[in-house]
Amino acid sequence: MTGRSAPAVLPPSLRVWLGLFAALAALAVVALGVLYAGHSRPGMVDARISAAVEGVRPPWRNVALATDFWGEPAGVAMLVVAAVAGCLLLRRPRAAVLVVAGVGMTVATSTLLKSLVGRTIHGDNLSYPSGHTAFATALALVVALLAAGRLGLGRTAGTLLVLAVALVAGAAMGWAQAALGAHYPTDVLGGWCTALTVIPATAWLVDRMADWLVDRMADAARRERR
Repeated sequence: MTGRSAPAVLPPSLRVWLGLFAALAALAVVALGVLYAGHSRPGMVDARISAAVEGVRPPWRNVALATDFWGEPAGVAMLVVAAVAGCLLLRRPRAAVLVVAGVGMTVATSTLLKSLVGRTIHGDNLSYPSGHTAFATALALVVALLAAGRLGLGRTAGTLLVLAVALVAGAAMGWAQAALGAHYPTDVLGGWCTALTVIPATAWLVDRMADWLVDRMADAARRERR
């Protein structure tokens, strides 16, 4: 007999499609990393996009700075605590675990990739992929997965919701990073794809581990009753 302690954080109906998008995102992360490894200048696409968005003035610069704050340590801590508290209030412990584990793994992966790729901006500042964008996208993905599960959305609607929320969050933080000149636009894309790779994989692992623990507890309970 198999027990379930809580609803899956990665709805079964979304596993195949999100797994496919995660695989494609991983390929994009690797491709961009190889393309810009060791570079210290923007590529052609970067230059064109940066020319259009960089150097914004108030009030848009203030918006960009406010958005950027939520990717800084203080903002990250506030958002993570709020997200964990919200998941627990909604009685979704697996989602709370995913907030910590998924977001943590995403940030750790982006940090590791920065050292491996070695792309720099403004001197020796490692830039690929954008950690701010990866964080914002990762947290948005967790929230979207929670919403899709609670609403009982099917494969198409659920996948569209998750991708749309991730796109909005990634675009907002990515715009702020490019507008402030903190990252090249392709760094932003790399950060978005990093989150899209890590979160579905981590969600699947959280579900597997939770189910395994529930099964072990159920087996122990049965042995005690004998």
